[in-house]
Amino acid sequence: MSNDKGLDKAPNRDQRFEQIVTQHQKSVLHICYLYLRDKTLAEDATQETFLKVYQKLDSFRGESSERTWIMKIAMHTCYDINHSSWFRFFNRRITPDLMPDETAQPNEIGRELTIAVTMLPLKLREVILLYYFQGMKVNDIAEVLNITQPAVSGRLKRGRERLKNMLEGRELDE
Repeated sequence: MSNDKGLDKAPNRDQRFEQIVTQHQKSVLHICYLYLRDKTLAEDATQETFLKVYQKLDSFRGESSERTWIMKIAMHTCYDINHSSWFRFFNRRITPDLMPDETAQPNEIGRELTIAVTMLPLKLREVILLYYFQGMKVNDIAEVLNITQPAVSGRLKRGRERLKNMLEGRELDE
């Protein structure tokens, strides 16, 4: 990205932003939905994420991948929504018919797994979403969540164990 302060910067910046939205919109919506467990909130969080990306586009230094940077913004946006006082009153039970098309899995096993993931405690759900649903590496997840790599690995292990128990029917909703 050019650091020129000339008039040609705005069209390049806008074009770059359009590319970012086109490339990452589905994955951001997907992660926001699975994090927040509500289609409307996920759409709002996605829009808010890209608003923040646009506002901060010139300050992206490339110290991480663009995808990691965007996912970090998305996760922080979801975190803020999740911790707002009115959010506690939402019914956040997921059923397959409530899932937006962008997050739907092609088969029954995929739907059951997606629902099980959304029922995990937040700390486990975050790493599972980023690792399996977004294909991020442990070091990138650590950067997004601002935790250590061993913490990510531990949460992944506990999340896998919890999912296995849930899917085998040995664990009830919390």
